[in-house]
Amino acid sequence: MVATFQNDLFLRACKRLPVERTPIWVMRQAGRYLPEYRAVRQKYDFLTMCKTPDLATEVTLQPIDLIGVDAAIIFSDILVIPEAMGMHLEMHEGIGPVFPHPIRNESDAQTLNKIDPTVDLKYVLDAVALTKKELNRRVPLIGFSGSPWTLLAYMVEGQGSKTFSKVKYLIYNNPKLAHRLLDKIADAVAIYLCAKIETGVDAVQIFDTWGGILSQDDFEEFSLNYIRKIISEVKGKGVPVIMFAKGVHYHLNNLAESGADVLGLDWTMNIGDVRKKVGDKVALQGNLDPTILYADHEKIKYEARKILKSFGKGSGHIFNLGHGILPDVPPENLKALVNFVKEESVSYHMDD
Repeated sequence: MVATFQNDLFLRACKRLPVERTPIWVMRQAGRYLPEYRAVRQKYDFLTMCKTPDLATEVTLQPIDLIGVDAAIIFSDILVIPEAMGMHLEMHEGIGPVFPHPIRNESDAQTLNKIDPTVDLKYVLDAVALTKKELNRRVPLIGFSGSPWTLLAYMVEGQGSKTFSKVKYLIYNNPKLAHRLLDKIADAVAIYLCAKIETGVDAVQIFDTWGGILSQDDFEEFSLNYIRKIISEVKGKGVPVIMFAKGVHYHLNNLAESGADVLGLDWTMNIGDVRKKVGDKVALQGNLDPTILYADHEKIKYEARKILKSFGKGSGHIFNLGHGILPDVPPENLKALVNFVKEESVSYHMDD
């Protein structure tokens, strides 16, 4: 694994192996903040871009070429799984993704199909294969999926929500159905991630964007259990697994013991405190507040330095934002962050 990439810092950091400097990539790096992305997006709608391997590859590569990040993440969307399971997905400008026929009861649940990624999500696998070819081993490629809980939240609500009252209603009034759905989604996520790995991704990330809306016990029951199940099925494939559960401050030890190689942290946590708490069980990824990229370059460097200092010396840190980059961030600000982390982090690895 180590000798085959021109730049394998990200993979080494995932495994907590010595690195010369801290690697950096950012969530949503292939996206709207880049004028080059917007030029493609003007010609095609979002789902067409996801489903056209040439276009998905083009925008996946943009931040590698333009920003200089240490890993690529395949351009896609977490909601391709519910769509592959038979749900009709629409993207509405200003609202985001919408499922016009959400899953609310037993008969709705019956309509969900088992997926075959090589058929139902072939366009993603084709994009992975093409991107790997175009990357030409410059940097590793990350594949991703939403967690079963996060996917269920969208599938039941029908769109984003402030209260998530409908999915909460489901877990409290019909937990049996909720668990059956979560189990089915977990199976779909596991075979999807395995298919991506077989097609060539070098690491996978599970996004539990809505994990933090659950109470501690509910998070364990309705989210973490299913993430563990996926990790246990994916682990044998030999690539690092990153788990990012947003807003989950409790259970850090449980998250670290989930089987994941890397724990992604949102920006509300102190990375040094988390490192002390979880020790060397996992590598840590994060965790600059994405809105700091609105600031001037000196402020961006100041905040990035604080995170490097907080994590301290040694391997096992992948620098990232604490959530996705926002669409109106100037690309030169992200570039300034990337360049600064590359230079500044060298001193934290002198003894590795």
